[in-house]
Amino acid sequence: MPAPRRSLWRRLALAAAALIAAAAVAVAALWAGLPDVGDLATRMPRSTALIEQRRTEARRAGRRYLPEMLPVPMERISPRLAQAVVLSEDAGFWVHGPFDWREMREALERNLATRRYARGASTITQQLAKNLYLGTDKTISRKIREAVLAVKLEREIPKRRILAIYLNVVEWGDGLFGAEAAARARFGRSAADLTTAQAVLLASMLPAPRRCDLDAPSAWLKRRSRRLLDRMREVGRIDADEHARAAAELERLLAGASPADDSDEPPVD
Repeated sequence: MPAPRRSLWRRLALAAAALIAAAAVAVAALWAGLPDVGDLATRMPRSTALIEQRRTEARRAGRRYLPEMLPVPMERISPRLAQAVVLSEDAGFWVHGPFDWREMREALERNLATRRYARGASTITQQLAKNLYLGTDKTISRKIREAVLAVKLEREIPKRRILAIYLNVVEWGDGLFGAEAAARARFGRSAADLTTAQAVLLASMLPAPRRCDLDAPSAWLKRRSRRLLDRMREVGRIDADEHARAAAELERLLAGASPADDSDEPPVD
């Protein structure tokens, strides 16, 4: 190889090494500057960044805001709710790491094909990081911090604990956070006592829970909950008899008049 070309490749290699080193330093600094998540292994959060964000939004709008969050152990949350949430929000939760690379690729392909944001790919761990520490700010900086926090969470906390915290803090309506508060407000019973149909309906709300009205269920919510119940049967979470009973109850729960602005498109929360 001629000397000038060797010199060019040497300079390029040195530049690449410098960039990698700078990136490593930046990630290390970001890692150190983000919250320590280890205490979540034994402690349930008393509040979250999302709750404080909603509180600020309410104050600016001049309205009272009294969030409800009633943490309970995983043993006091219906297994059907946990199964439905995982299947709906992050079907590969138990087998992938902080990120679902396959889902990310498929979401990117779909969004490019439709030329709009039609599908997300955040894992439950990423969503938990956002809810606990970051809020809903839509910036590159927030997504980077979310990714680093997701890695932290998966390194220091078991999967089952991550799911338990998520089910206890996720937003399930205006001022409703966690499965226990949602079950009591939506169905007048504890999270442990939810029926299969109720669990499926709650899980189906999660992309836009503040826009879901059970007294006037939208076409989107009806379609989503029916599909999720069918999916529960397909993957063997429930048998044919339980599916039939739940399907009949689900239709009763969805029997309210449709909203005036009904749409089969997912609502923006």
